[in-house]
Order: sequence, then C-alpha cells, then structure tokens
Amino acid sequence: AALALDNGLARTPPMGWLHWERFLCGTDCAADPRRCVSEQLFVEMADRMAADGWRDAGYEFICIDDCWMAPTRDKQGRLQADPKRFPSGIRKLADYVHSKGLKLGIYSDVGKKTCAGFPGSYDHYDLDAQTFASWGVDLLKFDGCNSDSLELLAEGYRRMSLALNKTGRSIVYSCEWPFYLRPVQQPNYTEIKQYCNQWRNFYDVYDSWSSIKSILDWTALHQDTIVNTAGPGGWNDPDMALVIGNFGLSWDQSVTQMAMWAIMAAPLFMSNDLRHISPEAKGLLQNKEVIAINQDPLGKQGYQVAKDKTFQLWERPLSGRAYAVAVLNQQEIGGPQKFTISLTFLGNGLACNPACSIRQVLPASRDWGVYSWISSLSVEVNPTGTVLLKV
Repeated sequence: AALALDNGLARTPPMGWLHWERFLCGTDCAADPRRCVSEQLFVEMADRMAADGWRDAGYEFICIDDCWMAPTRDKQGRLQADPKRFPSGIRKLADYVHSKGLKLGIYSDVGKKTCAGFPGSYDHYDLDAQTFASWGVDLLKFDGCNSDSLELLAEGYRRMSLALNKTGRSIVYSCEWPFYLRPVQQPNYTEIKQYCNQWRNFYDVYDSWSSIKSILDWTALHQDTIVNTAGPGGWNDPDMALVIGNFGLSWDQSVTQMAMWAIMAAPLFMSNDLRHISPEAKGLLQNKEVIAINQDPLGKQGYQVAKDKTFQLWERPLSGRAYAVAVLNQQEIGGPQKFTISLTFLGNGLACNPACSIRQVLPASRDWGVYSWISSLSVEVNPTGTVLLKV
C-alpha cells in the first residue's frame, strides 16, 4: 500500500483546457504569435477561463502539452522552458494561473525524448518531479514515447508516481501507460490505477467525426476490461480533448462528444481557442446538467447496453439511484430516426422500478414527466447525434 498513488486527488474526473490538438507544436512565434505555444497563449487562455465562466463551470486546469521546453536541460540537469517563448519561466506562469483561481498542468515523457523530440524524463524522474513541484505545477501529463522497452516504460511510470508523491505537492498524475502497452500486451488496469489518476487508452483525438466515432467504438469493444476499474481517484481517459468549438464536428456531433464523454466519466479537457468560440459551443461546454453527470460523485463509468445497425444505447449509474442514458444515432445518411426503449431494460430493471421521472438534458433540456416501470419511451435522434436523458 505504501507504494500506491496516495495523492487524494481526482475524486471526480479532472476538467480543464490543454493546448494539444488545437495548437499542436507551434513554435514560431514571430510568424504566428497567436497560435504559438508560448507564455502569451497560456496567459490569454487563463484570462478567458476566469472571465468567461469556464472556471465557474468546473474547468480548473490549464495545461501545457509537448513543445514547451528548451532543446536541452540546464547546467544543473533540470528541464527548462524555451526562453524566447516563455521569458518569465514556468514558476511565474504558474503564479499567474493561480492568481486567476486556476491550476497549471505541464507535460513530460517517460522516455529519453518527448514525442516531439524535446528532453524526456528518463533517468531524471526525481529531479523532474521536484522541479515541477518547485514551479507550482498541479498536474503532470506523462507521455510514453521513446522508451526502449515495455519494462522501462512500466518502471518509469511507477517511478514518476512515487517521485511526485515524495515532493509533498498535490499533483494530478495523467498517464499514457496502457496506450503504449496495448499493441503488445493487455494492460493491468488494477496496477495502473495504483499509480495514476487517469490513463489514456486510445489514439490522439482529432477534430473529426471519424475520430470521435472510433474512440466510442473502441471503448464499447473493451468496456468489460476497463469500466470497473474507473472510479474516484482514477479514470479511463479516451483522450481527454473535447474538440467542440473547432472546425471538424457538426452541431449534432458536438452534442454527441459532450454527452458521451459525460457517460464515460472521462476527464473533460477542452482543446479549442477560448478567445474565439461561438456562443453555442460555449453553452454546450458549460452545460451544468451535463457537467453534473460527468462529475457525479458515485464515480461509476457508463457502458454500452445495446446496439443495432442504427442506434447505440448507453447508460451510467448515478448517485441517488438515478441513471444517465444516451441514445446515439450512428447513421450518417437520411434524417432523424426514432428509437423506442422499454424502461424495464434500463439499469438491469432498477432504473425505473416502480416509476421514474425522465428529463432530457441534450440536445436541449426539458422535462418528460413521470413514467411507470412497464412504459416504453420513444426518442427521435438526428444522424450522428445523441439524446442524453436523466432517469
């Protein structure tokens, strides 16, 4: 037990913003200062998160991903930020983020180099953990590129977990461990949860419907091995980036991502430009009822309970004997389709026994009234859209 992760964090899925997907590895600030991974970008996003209701909605982390570092460590062997793009250093940036009532996340890698080729943490786990703690970092995303073997990969993830604990600072630990194991061996999720607060299972999310769909398909296919591990303190990460407010998803597909990430108890980290976001996307991302489902204190991950050629039916047990239910229309052709649910089917017969109230949360909120256990419920769902209910 002394070796397990003991930071008391992530009792509900963490929420925030991160630069990867939308801003990738932009390092040429002279050519494109507003898209460059720089101090300015994170200061401006922190300002928006505090001023535009994001922090108050629950999005508390602002996370730096790959490409923040200088090409080499300093003379003491410590990681250092690129001096041109982060002239004040990470400590000053963390202080600024904290002054806005937010928390700062940072990125490193278990191997010798990060995925983009910057210095990795291999052979420097304790030093890097101490460095991050001294800077006031609140979350570490720890990638898995450029590790020489699966044994070194696993050892590195374990060692960084222990090193973070030893600093005495509360630092959420976000791992990519199972994603790098899966091509070769089945991950031991019980062990991974002992060391990590969240762990990524699948490929980078892209700003596209095919990416969102592939994540949902993978999760449903593997739910028997991943769902029961998730809970307060440790979460399956289907790649945390919400790409709502970008370019690749229709409105219905945006609703689907928000609904399904809530059903999956996924960490909610937006990757978009909060300086330029539509009121509709902002309203969806700040929807209090959806966020409440995602953050439900029972901490159980949802799962797919039925599927046919047109529809997927998912449910998630919630506190107070409630359930979240999602009906996803997989069709990419035609118009809205109707799906009928027998309420005796939900929650192994418990969700509506002997009766239940039903409220639609997405795509728009409205009360549907009280139903008896033997009733059926018909929902109309747009192509690639989702209707999210609370029962």
